[in-house]
Amino acid sequence: MPNRLAQATSPYLLQHADNPVDWWPWEGSAFEEARRRDVPVFLSVGYSACHWCHVMAHESFEDDDTAVYMNEHFVSVKVDREERPDVDAVYMEAVQAATGQGGWPMSVFMTPDGEPFYFGTYFPPEARHGMPSFRQVLEGVHNAWTSRRDEVGEVAGKITRDLATRELSTGDAGTPTEETQASALLQLTRDIDPASGWFKGDTKFPPSMVIEFLLRHHARAGSVAALEMAEGLCGAMARSSLYDQVGGGFHRYVLTPRPGGPLVPHFEKMLYDNALLCRVYAHLWRATGSDLARRVALETADFMVRELRTPEGGFASALDADSDDGSGRHVEGAYYVWTPGQLAAVLGEDDARYAARYFGVTEEGTFEEGSSVLQLPQDAGVADAERIVSIRRRLLAAREERPRPGRDDKIVAAWNGLAIAALAETGALLDRPDLVDRATEAADLLVRIHLDDSARLTRTSKDGHAGTNAGVLEDYADVAEGLLALASVTGEGVWLEFAGFLLDIVLDQFTAEGGALYDTAHDAEPLIRRPQDPTDNATPSGWTAAAGALLSYAAHTGSEAHRNAAEAALGVVKALGPRAPRFIGWGLAVAEALLDGPREIAVVGAPDDEGFRSLRRTALRAGSPGAVLAAGLPDGEEFPLLRDRPLVDGMATAYVCRHFVCDAPTTDPELLARKLGR
Repeated sequence: MPNRLAQATSPYLLQHADNPVDWWPWEGSAFEEARRRDVPVFLSVGYSACHWCHVMAHESFEDDDTAVYMNEHFVSVKVDREERPDVDAVYMEAVQAATGQGGWPMSVFMTPDGEPFYFGTYFPPEARHGMPSFRQVLEGVHNAWTSRRDEVGEVAGKITRDLATRELSTGDAGTPTEETQASALLQLTRDIDPASGWFKGDTKFPPSMVIEFLLRHHARAGSVAALEMAEGLCGAMARSSLYDQVGGGFHRYVLTPRPGGPLVPHFEKMLYDNALLCRVYAHLWRATGSDLARRVALETADFMVRELRTPEGGFASALDADSDDGSGRHVEGAYYVWTPGQLAAVLGEDDARYAARYFGVTEEGTFEEGSSVLQLPQDAGVADAERIVSIRRRLLAAREERPRPGRDDKIVAAWNGLAIAALAETGALLDRPDLVDRATEAADLLVRIHLDDSARLTRTSKDGHAGTNAGVLEDYADVAEGLLALASVTGEGVWLEFAGFLLDIVLDQFTAEGGALYDTAHDAEPLIRRPQDPTDNATPSGWTAAAGALLSYAAHTGSEAHRNAAEAALGVVKALGPRAPRFIGWGLAVAEALLDGPREIAVVGAPDDEGFRSLRRTALRAGSPGAVLAAGLPDGEEFPLLRDRPLVDGMATAYVCRHFVCDAPTTDPELLARKLGR
């Protein structure tokens, strides 16, 4: 029979609804049950596209004997980390502090009061590679609980007290300076591998936020080194198996399984990675005019629309790493890999040989069981572009016939905010109005489904129905960021208005004394620690994302309260940026906007006037860090920046201001480009 998870809306929880484990969702009654039975709580945290989460589920949670033991001696709670990032963050911090590492699936044993005392990630069904079996862990925890309860209580209390004291403050660091940014860039140059273009290390995640900092630093300071590093990173990613060479879009990360061997991806595809990278490549095109950057930005945007867009107009969270390999086995990467024989069956012998050379497909294989992941070898040489386009098109059509990876249809507010910003800007920069339309539809869904009458956000929805979990700081910040980008692109001030509602909640509910920010609202469910983290992970931290959105909103409106909050929040960037720039890239990018102004651009004129369109296009394509744009009729009501902005000589006119100083208005797009640093 299905367990309690059968009523969940999370695809990840529903994957476990038929387990013999008597799972509970995260709710107060689960902990009350543990108190009543006097047993510990076993917390298992994962997400639907997590390969090793599936492995542990199959090996242990679907095993009847294991389930019987778990049901007898524990209350087992299953959490989707994408629905409850607050729960995940608090207990992941404990796991990392205790073990020095973390990841998913995350396994935590805790008291009925939520105090953790034993931790891990994946546990195998049999002891191996120095890891105990999951059954051994269960038995060890049960024995400790029943025979050494005082010791367990002391450990749990100490861990909880240690976590509770880890509160961050921006202190009196002040706002980032030129020296902050230069020191961060110098540290990044030490971390880069000039031969490959990647940052050093065997496991390589896409450094989207760092690249955004590099591009903004180049735009503001003219740093050639910053631009070259950004180009090198983007080129390395686009040529590698991190990028889906057939269908576009990026996998989660790549690693080197053996020294000198090819990079192999972890095949899950996440909305947040693709949104961030789509925007980065569009910005790289804006800076350089690179054909590669243009192609990758558009292919990634098209991937998101084609494979992640839901019927309601939002964007699904992820595609699974695993899929059926055609024989009934669920295999990691099966949808994406190729053998020479499979190429020949689709392309014919001649084109198959050409494709194998171009994409690095070998007889022995670069992945598993003789299959290869597609990538562009460094020595590919000059390619026949039309032939490659034809080959890609035919391979994509053939791949569409394969069993598809599972899709997590959950709509996460924050990640849709990132997608809105990416699609709006990519569409505007690269003349794809359909992408702007898709961004607008996603924004409309968030406003209709996720936003209540008091401007509070719900974290997730599915099938057009809002979930029950409250939005966290990154939801408010990233949705506001997306709406602000959409406002600049569309000229529709309603999106600025909605962003203002969200950012007022940030000021009211997430801000601490001294300018620090919490990840959860003042009135959120209390946990053993209130999560608070300014560092980037796979996405910008809520802290620095909020700083960026607050700064942009202040530039649009002149709000001193919002600018002061942004500046106070950026104190942490001055403290961390020079020491750990790879972990606070978005904060460094926002600091570039602060140092540049950011510039406030108003373009006034009739929407159907060519002069107006030319000035607006020039403003959109300017690389000035964090610049905001308001475009519309003179003295229009859509944006505060349009007030008291008349036409000059009856012609469309652009106004540029920063640091409370305005340049002379201009009707000349070339002069505007020079004013904006292009």
